[in-house]
Amino acid sequence: MPSAIDLDQINLAAYIDHSLLDPFATEKQVDQWCEEADQYKFASVCVYPVHVRLAAERLHNRRPQVCTVIGFPTGATTPAVKLYEAQEAAENGATELDVVINLGWLRRGNTDALCRELAEIYDATGLTLKAILETTQLTEPEKRLAAEVCLDAGVQFLKTSTGWRGGATVEDVRLLKEVGGDRVGIKASGGIRTIQHALDLIVAGATRLGTSRGVDLMQQLEEFEPT
Repeated sequence: MPSAIDLDQINLAAYIDHSLLDPFATEKQVDQWCEEADQYKFASVCVYPVHVRLAAERLHNRRPQVCTVIGFPTGATTPAVKLYEAQEAAENGATELDVVINLGWLRRGNTDALCRELAEIYDATGLTLKAILETTQLTEPEKRLAAEVCLDAGVQFLKTSTGWRGGATVEDVRLLKEVGGDRVGIKASGGIRTIQHALDLIVAGATRLGTSRGVDLMQQLEEFEPT
């Protein structure tokens, strides 16, 4: 893993999931986020399921993917509800699913059910799956266990946080990278407001950055001087 970033060799925009997860978001804002994602060539636009169809229409044949959240933000809905939500999102044009794991199951050690829930969503949709672990609320053994269970379920990304109960830390990204190695991507999400924080997360192993401040980060990058 590199200890520093060569800004000439990094395409920051390709790391960014341009997130609009404000419950009060309007269609006009979804349009704006999609336009910005297309302009900067972000990895994706991440919206609530209710906005997936609109985002898919706006980004049709464009580079950014359409990402949505499942079981967000608590992860405490039933497996059947999560599965239906995921299938409907896929039908409406989503190509990536950020699924909040059932934290109660994790804490009780019900790892078989946790693994099965994620695996069923992946099997039913075939879409890129990012498991949201809510790392700020877990002990280190719980983080490691959650990551291993999600890997067994076949997810493509381990994601740190919803952003509702704390955000991404360099330490948690390093831990997830240690557990996941090269088997999965690592999505750092929550509280990424500065270009320095974003770059530190990438150095630690993040391959995606979930943030509502993608445009601001790109503008900061233009004036950034590494320390």
